[in-house]
Parts: sequence; C-alpha cells; structure tokens
Amino acid sequence: MEERLELILDSIRDIKGKNIVRIDLRHLHDRPAEFFFVCEGDSTTQVSSIAGQVQKRMKVELNEVPKTVTGGRHANWICLDYFDVVVHVFYPETRKFYELEDLWSDGVVTTYDQ
Repeated sequence: MEERLELILDSIRDIKGKNIVRIDLRHLHDRPAEFFFVCEGDSTTQVSSIAGQVQKRMKVELNEVPKTVTGGRHANWICLDYFDVVVHVFYPETRKFYELEDLWSDGVVTTYDQ
C-alpha cells in the first residue's frame, strides 16, 4: 500500500499539483475508501494533466488502472477511483465549493509541501 501512496503523491508532484492532502480513512466505519488524495491545479489543463500523470504512472509502474474516472470532460474535478485509494484533482474554486476535506475531517489528514 505504501508504494502506491508514494507513487500517487510523486505523480501529483510531477505536474506541480498544489495544496496536496492525504486523508487516512481506515479507522472510519462507513468509509468509501482507505485513503483520499486531494489536490488542485491552477488551470483545467493542469487538473487534467495531473490526473493523466497519476493514471499513466499507476498503469506503467504498478499495472493498475482506476475502477472509474469521472469529471474529465470539464476538468474542474477529476476523480480517480482505485478501490481503496481515491484521488481527487480539483480546480481551486471547485475544491472550495465542495469542501471535501471538511466533509471527511474525521480522517487523519496529512498535508504535503509543494
């Protein structure tokens, strides 16, 4: 699991993702996944590129593809669902609107520097 988490974090950083947060949900009873990654890009192009980099590296390096990918059309919020790890890549205004970190604030939050 740790290798997957590090690969996702590194993939986000490859494309200069900002305000990266990892939420550990393992201790919650009704969790949708074990971990969430939440990050943002400065433009819809960057949001799309971050999501694409995560998908590419997960496939090439770990032979994993997401169960579902949603939100790619407008690239305001792209969600990559890898079953036990879900990656949320936001455009800043969309992230503020949904307040995902607040919704899952019972999780253990780790914030990463750029």
